[in-house]
Amino acid sequence: MNIKKLLALGLLGLSIGTSAYAAKVEGTGSSFAYLAYTTWSKAYYGETGGQVNYTPTGSGSGIKEVTARHVDFGGSDKPLKTSALNKAGLIQFPTAIGAVTFAYNVEGVSGLKLSEEAIAGIMLGKIKYWDDALIAKDNAGLKLPHKEILFVHRSDKSGTTFAFTYYLSKMNQEWRETIGAKKVIAWPSKNRIAGKGNFGVATAIKNNAFSIGYVDYADAKKNGLDMAIIENREKVFVKAEPETFEAAAVYADLDPKKDFYANIAYPPKGYPVVTATFALTPQEGENSKEVIKFFEYALTKKNKAIESVGYVALPEAVIEKVQAYWAEKGLK
Repeated sequence: MNIKKLLALGLLGLSIGTSAYAAKVEGTGSSFAYLAYTTWSKAYYGETGGQVNYTPTGSGSGIKEVTARHVDFGGSDKPLKTSALNKAGLIQFPTAIGAVTFAYNVEGVSGLKLSEEAIAGIMLGKIKYWDDALIAKDNAGLKLPHKEILFVHRSDKSGTTFAFTYYLSKMNQEWRETIGAKKVIAWPSKNRIAGKGNFGVATAIKNNAFSIGYVDYADAKKNGLDMAIIENREKVFVKAEPETFEAAAVYADLDPKKDFYANIAYPPKGYPVVTATFALTPQEGENSKEVIKFFEYALTKKNKAIESVGYVALPEAVIEKVQAYWAEKGLK
């Protein structure tokens, strides 16, 4: 039984509303986008009676399922190029901007600073203990334990993994030349565990002492995780917070002529691991028009609502570009 059938039966995903209304829009994919789409879908049902089901299965799954027409839209944090969209008969547009944090669990350690050198060392498996000299030099006031670092990563095909490794590739030459940016990685670290979805990674960090992992800000915040203060491209240590995300987001080149294909990670200023999340829907069909109705409601009426759950709302100028793009594609 495919995902669409399961969703229709109410066996998967988030169902908004009561049995008096049949689900009209069904989506799956990016776990990064889940809290934004949950916020919007609840408001959408309350004001219009329209129902939206969204299952956070990972960006890879979102692309696969919408391409197969098993769902009405897919969520992905890794944008597709125009050639791939045309081949699949899809359109693509940004819906929100968020950040990937370095969340950690070390008792008694708050306000941890991580330099680019320290981050690269941990990710490449060269820094194995929390009291390593490269970490300690920027954290003179903290008592770092001589405990092995447990790295937590995604188990599924993930746009968050792509955004994170895209950042690592821009930031570190060795990572760029030996590993690169991908949705699935053979991680160099030997002491590691995996979690499914951003919520799975957040839960694993929360439940395992001396762990660190990459997880979206919304899930890190929801789970009350400590988030490292990290060195950015300006060589300034910045906190993971909406103000630093907004400072980075202005560098997003979201151009409708390129179907909004853009990777923001490692901008000149602000927080260095920022990404847009995207919705993909078929160019044809009434269901695609229902998808657009939902996202137009979200972006024009409830855009700022997602800021309370850890996202940066799209700028008004970008929303206007998205609306013109929908009209050009004949879906509005």
